[in-house]
Amino acid sequence: MIDPQIEDSWKKILRDEFQKPYFTEIKNHLQKEKSEWKIIYPAWNMIFNAFDKTPFDKVKVVIIWQDPYHGEWEAHGLCFSVQDGITIPPSLRNIYKEMYTDLWLTPPKSWNLTKWTQQWVFLLNATLTVRKDTPNSHKDIGWQTFTDAVIKTLSNKKQHLVFILWWAFAQQKKSLIDENKHLIISSAHPSPFSADRWFFGSKPFSRTNEYLEQNWISPINRNLN
Repeated sequence: MIDPQIEDSWKKILRDEFQKPYFTEIKNHLQKEKSEWKIIYPAWNMIFNAFDKTPFDKVKVVIIWQDPYHGEWEAHGLCFSVQDGITIPPSLRNIYKEMYTDLWLTPPKSWNLTKWTQQWVFLLNATLTVRKDTPNSHKDIGWQTFTDAVIKTLSNKKQHLVFILWWAFAQQKKSLIDENKHLIISSAHPSPFSADRWFFGSKPFSRTNEYLEQNWISPINRNLN
């Protein structure tokens, strides 16, 4: 695996993690699959896209999900986001339904969430890679050791972050977060199978901005248009 394409403040804060044996094992596993001609998403230069787009020093909001989309050209290293020209996944469509009722934002022409990262929203998949058409195929290769360390570091070294945890998987990460320093917003997953059970109406976006403003932090502009 090529060296991570990652913004400098993250390189500095995570330097020790990149040197640990488990991280070498992740690289070895990915190299092995690549040598066997298995297709891995996202593309190699986008595996750390969330880290590259949102510097550690700037993070205001953290959204955590399980692993990348496993369909062709969908994943680009930002959780829930898809690249331009890709059909919108059902969960992302429901996120925008909730955003419309919460903030009255017009649905965008593109479902690429890169503009959110420029508002310092860190879109983190707990597992950073996946084999094509095989969800959760890389959940046990060491990525979650790495991203758990990332979440702990954010919690320990920053103040007044908002952590958005949709569904039980993400909510397992609560133990890594100091709730005395940060806001945790939890709800059901935006999937069509669960969105009607306490995702719709949960108002995560307005609640996020209220908390940020209460702590003298500029709010997030969610408009992608």
